Amino acid sequence: MNPKIQDEHTDQLMKAILTLKTAEECYNFFEDLCTVSELIGMSRRLYAARLLKNNENYTEICQKSGLSSATVSRVSRALKYGTDGYNTILERLENEEA
Repeated sequence: MNPKIQDEHTDQLMKAILTLKTAEECYNFFEDLCTVSELIGMSRRLYAARLLKNNENYTEICQKSGLSSATVSRVSRALKYGTDGYNTILERLENEEA
């Protein structure tokens, strides 16, 4: 965990997220917490991560997601060298869909 972001406030945020039980609760919480642009950006980055895992190229990902190549590059770097957050989520989503 990155010590630059971990403090009592982010700990409380993570605990709060873990209490959410349904998609509707998640929508309600995140709509209150984030701007529409922030939510769209996060969902597009997750979509880009999925496309990267499927070996799609940057040009296709930018066209499909609406993200810049710089953002797709950041997502790619996180997939390869990050804390495995994207990989954990993508594996769990894939297992649910199977």
